[in-house]
Amino acid sequence: MSKSKRYEFIDDDEINLANRVREGLSYNYFTALSDRIHLGMQEWADYLHISERTIQRYKKEGKTFDPIYSEKIIIVELLYKKGIDVFGIEDNFYTWMDTKSIALGGVKPKDLLDTSFGITMVYDELGRIEHGIFA
Repeated sequence: MSKSKRYEFIDDDEINLANRVREGLSYNYFTALSDRIHLGMQEWADYLHISERTIQRYKKEGKTFDPIYSEKIIIVELLYKKGIDVFGIEDNFYTWMDTKSIALGGVKPKDLLDTSFGITMVYDELGRIEHGIFA
């Protein structure tokens, strides 16, 4: 077992979230989250609509992510936090994210995270699952 502390999801206090977005997220924060929720650089590049090379530039230059990217990263983080809470077991949620869903138009929930509409669809589906309403 690793000696490092397990990644803790961000608190969903809206004032704190708005401030974190404005400040920008560090590359270290981003990689710790990526490791926790099992998302690779190519997936993030697709979700953020930037190249992997641009993401690596944030690391190389020690810059924080621009607010537009920080906001998307936090929104995806909050969705994963919700999903893990709904499913109770992280691996079950990750499996669901990688499985085509009839309720979501026959695509994997993970494949919808590149737009705010897709994220909303996944979040809404998690709400239905949480309340026992299956499509």
